[in-house]
Amino acid sequence: MKLCKDQNQKNRSVVMNAKNRSMEQVRVVIFDCDGVMFDSKLANEEYYNHILAHFGKPPMNSRQSEYAHTHTAEQSVVHLFKDDPQLQQALAYRRQITYFPFIPIMQMEPYLKDFLEYLRPAYKRAISTNRSDTMNQVLADHGLEGYFDMVVSSLDVKRPKPDPEPLVKVLDYFGILPHEAIYIGDSEIDQLAAMAAGIPLVAYKNRSLSAAYHVEHFKEVEDMLENQG
Repeated sequence: MKLCKDQNQKNRSVVMNAKNRSMEQVRVVIFDCDGVMFDSKLANEEYYNHILAHFGKPPMNSRQSEYAHTHTAEQSVVHLFKDDPQLQQALAYRRQITYFPFIPIMQMEPYLKDFLEYLRPAYKRAISTNRSDTMNQVLADHGLEGYFDMVVSSLDVKRPKPDPEPLVKVLDYFGILPHEAIYIGDSEIDQLAAMAAGIPLVAYKNRSLSAAYHVEHFKEVEDMLENQG
């Protein structure tokens, strides 16, 4: 219990320090993909339900859907087929099929392109996502190629989020300190990764997260950067 209490106090301290720091030194804006750049829950549900149906299993429930929304595809299939003798076959099937037919179902968040246009050339733009081999196709299909200076997927690291490795990889690439970036995320996975990396979290449409800032729209992030200093 004491360890949990100490960790909670540490987390609150990290958040307060981030809130007390101005945004005048921000040089890089890092985006999560699912739930931030795109509303992809429907696409994800159809993808994983397709895999489940192939093995005669019922569609995902709400808890399973939430898990799949934030974890890698491999982790999600393991979760969905936990204690199921068909697990290895399900993993093999997932590697055989493609997510590409489900990409058009993803809905781009309002004002995303405008915000990305606002950011350049003053700020570098990066993505840190637990998506794997679909991220480049997502950008291509939705007309976002060329908008980002760096993309880190789960294939680019040994330990995906909630481990801080993907975010640290971004910091190292640009040669910046944690407070010179912000990470726009929407899940507890993003919160844990940002805290571990020391990067201020901008919680997108999720006020339950411990974050330096909470926003409902990318225009709010733009206004924050516009008024920094």
